[in-house]
Amino acid sequence: MMQWREGTVEQVRGQWPGAVEYAVRLKPAGAAAAEVAGDDVVRALAYTALVGEPQVGDRVLLNASALLRGLGTGGLAFIVAAPDRLPADPVGSPGHIVKARYTPQQQMFMAVDEQDSPHHDVMTGPLATAGDLQGMPVVVADLHSALPAVLAGIRLDRPQARVVYLMTDGGALPLAFSRTVATLTAHGWLAGTVTVGQAYGGEHEAVTLHSGLLAARHVLGADLAIVIQGPGNVGTGTAWGYTGVAAGEALNAVGTLGGRGVAALRVSDADQRDRHRGISHHSTTAYGRVCLVAADVPLPTDPSEFGLLVADQAHALVRNAQGALRVRDVDADGLDAALRAVPVTLSTMGRGLDEDHAAFLYSAAAGRHAARLLES
Repeated sequence: MMQWREGTVEQVRGQWPGAVEYAVRLKPAGAAAAEVAGDDVVRALAYTALVGEPQVGDRVLLNASALLRGLGTGGLAFIVAAPDRLPADPVGSPGHIVKARYTPQQQMFMAVDEQDSPHHDVMTGPLATAGDLQGMPVVVADLHSALPAVLAGIRLDRPQARVVYLMTDGGALPLAFSRTVATLTAHGWLAGTVTVGQAYGGEHEAVTLHSGLLAARHVLGADLAIVIQGPGNVGTGTAWGYTGVAAGEALNAVGTLGGRGVAALRVSDADQRDRHRGISHHSTTAYGRVCLVAADVPLPTDPSEFGLLVADQAHALVRNAQGALRVRDVDADGLDAALRAVPVTLSTMGRGLDEDHAAFLYSAAAGRHAARLLES
């Protein structure tokens, strides 16, 4: 159930394309203020495309459910409306594809694949209609935190490559929630973004991952693509109850469309949960059981005891996989320096680069391998 709160904007804490974070003082309502970490001033996020830009002093209505539950990635309040300062209607929005469908905040977009799109001719052209990615390498990963690491590996060998990020709808639906994407785009590390399914807010919208991949190649001219869900992975500790299972489905889409799939392993040498130590069960299930096509599984050279453990796990994954997975050894020279040069703070499950180095190293290796596929 949604938990409502009312408050007043006190301060702008930060902003990036599509979003503004505020400090909001909650209106006294019984024990409500005490429910939020003993304070009556909370962090609250506004998506400008939905609610405009509230000003200091404005009354705002909040969805405080995640904040009150103390969630991690999404553990802040969201501004539902500034009722005394409603945004003007958008000018000239001919699209008719609805996302966040049949919710109170559903929106209509011009999708790259719909009939009125200026790109419809491309999307109905022979290559797109045939579903031909022309062998484009596509890196697929589980967690959003892998994105900058994958890009670091790509740019180490192919800094001029045009890379497009496709955000699926397993985590956050608005692309604007990701400050990582905003920063990577501002630094020129991404040539474009496509939001697919119910996710929205990319440079282009696409109805499905399949049409999104074709748009990345034939509309945005991508050399490589990266497919990862938005921030806020959902997991239940069960074999199948996690949103990252869609990584296997993404590889199936890549294979169906004639791309070259690269499976970035979710690896950790710091996670205290057995199911995520070494290669996470998220990767073994998504890649080993859901993926039914050919895909590469990159492994950085790592002669350490942990590296040998992961190598054994990876070879077992490949042997038992439903699809035609192949282990690919990747030279790790330079990957650490590349990771330390990314323009965003690397963090996964609350751990930084030096706290969980393997988590980022294996993603960077996947990026480097994909970049080297451009040479073959």
